[in-house]
Amino acid sequence: MGTGTLSFGTVAVLHAVAAGYRFGFDVVDATGLTAGSVYPALDRLEDLGYLKSSWEHAATAQAEGRPARRYFQLTADGARALDEALRKHRTFQPVSLDAFGIRGPRPAGRRP
Repeated sequence: MGTGTLSFGTVAVLHAVAAGYRFGFDVVDATGLTAGSVYPALDRLEDLGYLKSSWEHAATAQAEGRPARRYFQLTADGARALDEALRKHRTFQPVSLDAFGIRGPRPAGRRP
């Protein structure tokens, strides 16, 4: 599935996860979007196979006096979708997708 179906906000969420923001409130802070936008986008991106998630151990969260966090990670499909979206939405800063076999950031205005 191409990124033509992804809104700019959803691409912002995908970009934040790729940049290392791994749980919901971190993504909220990184994007400036509301939690009411970020959490549905995270779920949608996981449903599309662009992200995968896992819950931290309850004991870890309890030791820190907070609820357990759900951590998100970019998938190879998500990296390809983000690469396509970054070509369309040039306002995002490049992130490295090398781990997914996609060459590093391209200079603005240049196509492969």
